[in-house]
Amino acid sequence: MTETANPNDLSSLYKHLRVVDVADALDGIGYFDIGLMSPDVRPLWLGMKFWGRAATIRAVPSNRPMWRLDSTQDIVEAHRIWFEETGNVKLPAGLEPGHVVVMDAGGGKEVGFWGSENGMGAVKAGAAGIVTDGYCRDTAEIVAQRTPICSRSRGRTIIPGRIKVVETQTTISCGGTQVNPGDMVGCDDDGVIVVPAEVADEVAVHARAILLADMRARRKHYEALGITPDSSVDHEAVEAYYASV
Repeated sequence: MTETANPNDLSSLYKHLRVVDVADALDGIGYFDIGLMSPDVRPLWLGMKFWGRAATIRAVPSNRPMWRLDSTQDIVEAHRIWFEETGNVKLPAGLEPGHVVVMDAGGGKEVGFWGSENGMGAVKAGAAGIVTDGYCRDTAEIVAQRTPICSRSRGRTIIPGRIKVVETQTTISCGGTQVNPGDMVGCDDDGVIVVPAEVADEVAVHARAILLADMRARRKHYEALGITPDSSVDHEAVEAYYASV
């Protein structure tokens, strides 16, 4: 580990933190249970971890059904036809690299809004991760691609006639917690957490101390039990990473 944290880059201050460290730090400043997303909103594959500032999307169920299409080619291009007819609200271009897309899916019927193609497209556009309290499809490909998506459920259907994005970059609810643009959002195998922007710097400081204390304690257990140390107890490397902050 040769890089170091940048005190002017909040995401870098969260880089090595676990979701549990951040949850404990939020508790410590009196933000009990704030930011804890429902356990149903989970990473689609083990080992996923990301932190970044939220870019938000709010969707609602569609009140217009999809119409019958006339040809195989039209069926292949169903999304294009739907969006040309009904419109398509998108996140603004030029978002800061490393953002996390967070979506309020509106509680509608099963619809695989996120999938293997548009998930990769979001990453290509600079997203560090995607979180939705709705559905994700193509999940075998998501896992194979290591596309960082957390979702409430696995779905099978497509967007036309089922869901409509109505607003972006606004306050939303996702997984039972409030998310604002610019909040710090992270995930690991334990789930997803949101840190309100107004306390994100303070929480990073406390969570870092919690992480390092745990690493040092666990390292002693490794030594006592004769277990070969791994990166999860390499507190020297983490201390070096955070040395400048």
